[in-house]
Amino acid sequence: MTEDPRAGARGPGPQVRIGQGPRNRRDVLIKLLWIGVWLVFLSSPVHDLTSGRHTTAGTVAGAAGLAVFVVAYLTLVFRNMGRSFPPRAGAVLLGILAVLAPALGYGLGAHWTGLFVYLSVACGATLPPRLAVWAIPGSGLVMYLVKMRWGAYAVDEDLLMVVLIGFAMIGVSQLVRTTIELRKARATVAQLAANEERLRLARDLHDLLGHSLSLITLKSELAGRMLPDHPDKAAQQVADIEQVSRQALVDVREAVTGYRRPRLAVELAGTQVALTAAGVTAELPDEPDLDGVDRDAESALAWALREAVTNVVRHSGADRCAVRLLHRQTLDGPVLELTVEDNGSGGSGGGFGNGLTGLTERLEKAGGTLEAGRCRHGFRLVARVPAAAGGDVGSGA
Repeated sequence: MTEDPRAGARGPGPQVRIGQGPRNRRDVLIKLLWIGVWLVFLSSPVHDLTSGRHTTAGTVAGAAGLAVFVVAYLTLVFRNMGRSFPPRAGAVLLGILAVLAPALGYGLGAHWTGLFVYLSVACGATLPPRLAVWAIPGSGLVMYLVKMRWGAYAVDEDLLMVVLIGFAMIGVSQLVRTTIELRKARATVAQLAANEERLRLARDLHDLLGHSLSLITLKSELAGRMLPDHPDKAAQQVADIEQVSRQALVDVREAVTGYRRPRLAVELAGTQVALTAAGVTAELPDEPDLDGVDRDAESALAWALREAVTNVVRHSGADRCAVRLLHRQTLDGPVLELTVEDNGSGGSGGGFGNGLTGLTERLEKAGGTLEAGRCRHGFRLVARVPAAAGGDVGSGA
């Protein structure tokens, strides 16, 4: 049997969804047909009722008992194929089967011992496995005792069928339970993946727009001050604003599609522009040495640099910022360490904001760490990511 979430709405043939209750009339008919096939074992009791061997009272009692037995069996097994009964209701229905099967077989003859097949199936389908492994042989034993009442003392194929079908239904029941659990787990994984994607987009948009909008704001203010006396320089600032806004739009589109991986060298160049526009003296390292650093780790450091510089420009009030990039050997192995230190106040916040919190998550995914806080002369952010052994020690500012 296959499991296809789109089955039932279309498809070349009937598809039975394991572990799900019927959702429409077609599903009801398919599952009734699947369960109804097993009613073939009722042919012997029905033939016995119509043979005229019993009195009128015996025939009526047998027909009524058989009708109750079939209704209880179908209700129990059909409902249990998707949604289980409450324990008390299931126990009542199973008790009806457990009483009627031996009573009808003992009172009306050996032709009725086929009902023990249904009792065994019901035990395997509805009881927990630890109980079913005892109930099924117990059903077979009671069936054997009933047949002894009618002179059958040998172990025959009917007894083997009761035991084997019962244990087979334990396997089917376990398959249904496992399928239900897998379906729930898959839904949970899908929900977690969606939440993770939302978190990724939130981090990317915060980092991208926070940096770009801060730069646009600074250049707009600078252009406004230059406009009366230096219209040419103001026009250049406006042109820079247009370029930054276009790049921000490209970055947002790439972040939404999930393909953007910022490069550290590009962010260093952008850092120079942003700090200079904000009137902050920048001390930057030379071309970064990225030997032994994978792309995810480099991307995490690039995001760290962008977030740190955005905070310097927007919150610190600093007039000097130093960026250092060094390879270090630690107890956990070689790392590439990015340090951004300014002489400002570090902002008014008393803890990590959304940007630093998201940055911490990025670095942790890359196997790195983040340290940020006030230092002796201002505010310092230190981000570290793993680096393979053998990288040369880079220079600082």
